[in-house]
Amino acid sequence: MLFLGLALAVVAVVAGAAVIMGNTGDAQLSAFGDTIPGITSEWQVFLGGAVVAIVFMAGMTVAAFGFNRSVRVRRELRELREEHLESIHTLELEKRQLQRELARFRQPSGPGAGEASQSVPTGR
Repeated sequence: MLFLGLALAVVAVVAGAAVIMGNTGDAQLSAFGDTIPGITSEWQVFLGGAVVAIVFMAGMTVAAFGFNRSVRVRRELRELREEHLESIHTLELEKRQLQRELARFRQPSGPGAGEASQSVPTGR
């Protein structure tokens, strides 16, 4: 969208410059060496200029929307990346904590605990 907007703006500027540079007659509109038919009075020339200005403004508006959209998308991606890194860090901390708890649970507690866990009644 940014490129399209800038392209429209450039086309409008080139067309406006061609109209200004090529008009030597009183009420004649020419662009790129060709006379535009149907333009016979000054208000028609002004109207042509207004159309060029509208196209220019439309191009700049499209370019601005495209620029704002790309900035917003980059910001959202950066925020998502930061959230992702935070969640990974949190998950790693939780994993370490759970590993410590599991290791503590698997260790025999107190003296003689290893013997008690080995002598389990067989149920005869």
